[in-house]
Amino acid sequence: MKLSTLLASAALAIGLAGGAFADDKTKVGFVFVGPVGDGGWTYEHNQGRLAVEKEFGDKVETVFVENVAEGPDSERVMTQMALDGADLIFTTSFGYMDPTINVAAKFPNVKFEHATGYKRADNVSTYSARFYEGRAIQGHIAGKMTKSNIIGYIGSFPIPEVIRGINSAYIHAKKVNPDVEFKIVWAYTWFDPAKEADAAKVLIEQGADVVLQHTDSTAPQAAAQEAGNVITFGQASDMAQYAPMPRVSSIIDNWAPYYIARTKAVMDGTWTSTDTWDGIGAGMVGIGEITDAVPADVKAEALALKASIADGSYHPFTGPLKKQDGSDFLADGETADDGTLAGMNFYVEGITGDIPN
Repeated sequence: MKLSTLLASAALAIGLAGGAFADDKTKVGFVFVGPVGDGGWTYEHNQGRLAVEKEFGDKVETVFVENVAEGPDSERVMTQMALDGADLIFTTSFGYMDPTINVAAKFPNVKFEHATGYKRADNVSTYSARFYEGRAIQGHIAGKMTKSNIIGYIGSFPIPEVIRGINSAYIHAKKVNPDVEFKIVWAYTWFDPAKEADAAKVLIEQGADVVLQHTDSTAPQAAAQEAGNVITFGQASDMAQYAPMPRVSSIIDNWAPYYIARTKAVMDGTWTSTDTWDGIGAGMVGIGEITDAVPADVKAEALALKASIADGSYHPFTGPLKKQDGSDFLADGETADDGTLAGMNFYVEGITGDIPN
C-alpha cells in the first residue's frame, strides 16, 4: 500500500474517531431573549452557560442563540437546535412557554427547561427564582432613602412575576415610610435601552428620586446617573459599574448551580420533569453589595431582612394585607401560598393605577 494511501486511511480513522467522540458529548442549547452583553438578565443566563462549560469541559458542547423574539421565531430556533442534536435546551424567557411546549412534543427524546413559565410535560421542566424576595429588600432601602416619597418602577410586561415584584417592593417601602407613593411605567419590552431610558426619564420628571426596574438593560442606571440625586438598583445582574451611586444594591440571578445540576442529570440519566422555584436561601437570588451611599443603619436593617428571608423566619407576603380594591388578601400573620403568588394579577392596597391587560 502506498504511503499516501496509508496516510489517508489514518486520517479517515482519526476523523471517524473524532466524530464518535464528538457524538459522545452532551449538547446543551440556550435560547436568549436579549444579547449576552445586555448587562442584566441574558448576561447572567450566559454566565450560567459558561459555568456548564467550565464544570464539564470536553464532555459538553454548548450552543446559544441571542436576541430571539418571543413567539414563532423562538419556535424555529428551538426546532433547529433539536434537529442539530441538542440533548437539553434551556429557553430563558416567559414568552417562550408555548413554543417550548410545542417543540418538545415533536422531540420527545430532547429535554427542555423553561424559565419563569408554568407549563410542563414529560420532557419539559420549569424553573424560576423568587425575585420578589430581593424586591422586598430593595423596597426597604428605597422607602428609607427617598426624599420626594415618590418611587418609580419600570415594568416590562404585566405578568405575575413582574406584578409580584412591584407589590413586594411597595409593601416593604410602605412599612418604613407610610408616605411613599409608587409610579409605574410599563415599557412592554424586556430589553430595549432606548425605551428603558425614556421610562426612567419620565419617572424622574414625575418626581421619583428612586427608580426600580424589571427590564434587562443598564439604560435606566445611566439615565439616573445623568439626572443626579436618583438612586437605582441593579436588575438580574449586579450592574456594579454604576456603584456606589446611583446603583446602591442589586438583585443577582445565579443560574449556574441549576444549569450545572440539570446538565449533570441529563448526562447520568436521572433527569425528570420538575418545577423549581428557589430564592435567597437556596442562593438562586443574590443581593449585590449595598454601597456606602446607603446609611449604615438602613444597610444593617436590609441585611437583617435578607437573613430572615433566607432562613425562612420571614415571608415577604405576610398579612395583614389587602388588595388594591380594599378586599382582604392576607389575615394578620398569614402568608401567601405559592399558588397565589404564581398567579398574582392584582396590586396590593395603596398602589394607584390599573394593571394593563
